[in-house]
Amino acid sequence: MFEGTKYFIDGLLGFLTLKTIFDIFWSTQLGIIVGMLPGLTATMGVALMTTLTFSMPPENAILILVCMYIGAIYGGGRSAILLNIPGTPANAATAMDGHPLALKGEAGRAIGISTTGSFLGSIIGMALLALFTPLLGNFALNFQSFEFFWLAIFGIVISGNLTAPKDPIKGWISGFLGIFIALIGMESIHGFVRFSFGNTNLAGGINLIPAMVGAFGFAEILSMMKYQQVNVVKTRIERIIPRASQILKYKKTIVRSGLIGTLIGAIPGVGEDIAAWVSYDFAKRGSKEPEEFGKGSIEGLIASETGNNAAVAGAVIPVLSLGIPGSAPAAVLLAAMFIHGVRPGPMIMIESPDFVYKVVAMVFLATCAMFILGLSMVRYVVKILQVPRTKLMPIIFTLCVVGSFAIQSRIFDVRVMVFFGILGFLMNEMEYPVAPMILGLILGTMLDTNFRRALVIAEGEILPFFSRPICLVLVFFIVLTLVSKTKWFNRIISGLKQAVQKLFHKRGNHG
Repeated sequence: MFEGTKYFIDGLLGFLTLKTIFDIFWSTQLGIIVGMLPGLTATMGVALMTTLTFSMPPENAILILVCMYIGAIYGGGRSAILLNIPGTPANAATAMDGHPLALKGEAGRAIGISTTGSFLGSIIGMALLALFTPLLGNFALNFQSFEFFWLAIFGIVISGNLTAPKDPIKGWISGFLGIFIALIGMESIHGFVRFSFGNTNLAGGINLIPAMVGAFGFAEILSMMKYQQVNVVKTRIERIIPRASQILKYKKTIVRSGLIGTLIGAIPGVGEDIAAWVSYDFAKRGSKEPEEFGKGSIEGLIASETGNNAAVAGAVIPVLSLGIPGSAPAAVLLAAMFIHGVRPGPMIMIESPDFVYKVVAMVFLATCAMFILGLSMVRYVVKILQVPRTKLMPIIFTLCVVGSFAIQSRIFDVRVMVFFGILGFLMNEMEYPVAPMILGLILGTMLDTNFRRALVIAEGEILPFFSRPICLVLVFFIVLTLVSKTKWFNRIISGLKQAVQKLFHKRGNHG
């Protein structure tokens, strides 16, 4: 613990230069703007920013991406409060009480409360990030190729299950499509070229960044061309900074939402939107005024914003310790780490333990910048919401093209970006989630390499995939996740609940 504190302080002091502080503030502010604008998600913002950080030192580049991530998740609450349109999916719960407050003429108060909740949630998540990443990383040292194979499958199944809750099969199809795309090109063990159909460009595989930029950036442009919406802010901003008594009144809600948000964020593939809704639900259950929720409840607003921002730090925990993202933006962050030569995963606590605590320092600095900018720039930044998205899309398209081309200076990468943009648009139209596909593209190489490496170690035997203790646990959770959406499983669970209720009812009557 003492060594971790030393790494954290060293990392913090190393970032306190004029240039780095400037980078922290502009990237956080840009993240807030991206989050505010409906349709420009945190995932898209981090993906586009990744293309602009290639020439930067790895730590500075990742710091800017962390600032973009935290700023975007926070910024989505602005449009949720003012327009009743969540800037990102993570802020959908914020709109439930934030917009009713704005309609009452308390938009400034709502923004101040949400900013404070976001700050405190992120601080709670940061503390748990520092505490649990080393513990989980040390446990993950027991993983070998057999376990990593099942871990990749588990990440896809969880992601598909929770990003498409109404029809998880669509989420799973999307995830395994990403894995199949990751198999295109030369494999890493024997150098055999697969699925290239004689095309030399495909022999090199599909580059993650053009695919990601296309699926999240260009797809949004195509959606904008089909669904044009212009929303204008008409609300007035008054007092912004909340009183300490307002915050202390809900201290239990803040701590509970921070813990829930971090825990849910740490589950691979879940994300900040689920964290916000669960935090909101728990706050409503434990509130003395549950009838106020949905009508302008301060407690509901602070719960959702604390939960979704705590989930950001939570989503980074499996990124660093297991090499598996906790959310879609965290998946892009994971890809950026690989691009910049950082190898997150079980070996990180051995190869570069100081980097984990540098990431903690990055989260802390980004959180402080978010808090300062969130309370000081409200009146000016809100005016950006008045700009029609139709005028922003040409800029986004330019960034998509330039970012894709800049990686290897190949027109082929621009074509990949366009292809995945069209694919992402069609998937959105058919309600197939895109995030599992990108996660599958990231985890596909890990799955393929570890599967074949494990077969080499086991001399072709399949049995070790099912006989090792950690493998059995992972297989159990994968099967449980798959069958939990079936009707017969839900009937069994419902029957067990009824049986337990009858048993307790009989005991109560007997007593």
